[in-house]
Amino acid sequence: MIVSPSLLSADFGNLNKDLEMINTSEAQLLHIDIMDGVFVPNISFGFPVLKYVQQTCKKPLDVHLMIVEPQKFIQEVKDCGAEIMNVHYETCTHLHRVVQQIKAAGMKAGVTLNPATPVCVLRDIITEVDLVLLMSVNPGFGGQKFIPQTLNKVRELRALIEETGSKALIEVDGGVNDKTGEQLRDAGADILVAGNYVFKAEDPHAAIHSLYIL
Repeated sequence: MIVSPSLLSADFGNLNKDLEMINTSEAQLLHIDIMDGVFVPNISFGFPVLKYVQQTCKKPLDVHLMIVEPQKFIQEVKDCGAEIMNVHYETCTHLHRVVQQIKAAGMKAGVTLNPATPVCVLRDIITEVDLVLLMSVNPGFGGQKFIPQTLNKVRELRALIEETGSKALIEVDGGVNDKTGEQLRDAGADILVAGNYVFKAEDPHAAIHSLYIL
């Protein structure tokens, strides 16, 4: 299983320590949520923090833009070292164009769906994207409870990927732990985003390992 710990749950009073933990862990990615207080009811951090993380973290950056008009910041995200740029279906009127712009900038393109957005909206673009991020909580805050219906969405998305021959990976974010992670694995998920489960654990390395070996 690919593990992408969520920086949103890190200790920003001692960020170096948490980034070093990520560097020495079995995590393959670092998930970074950028929020604008408009699309979601919270503000997280911006490009200066992202640039600092790029300079310190040795893992590829999985950047999730929970913002309106994410297409305006494609180059800034690229310049901050992102390998993956995730944009929300709900914020992109011209989604195909945005996906192509992300790829043209040299990043992998991800599309994110909120819990109430059905998988079927991706049918016409699923072969163009590198991954789909399914939110298993309503975006904006960490520490929320996993929405069980997400398991059915993962199964539906897996079926769509197989039907169309898409190479897209399935990523899930929200309420992920060893128990929900196992359920998500069985449903067909490829990447697990975990925040509190990792950064609030007594042994974050062990928490990451428990997801890695699923």
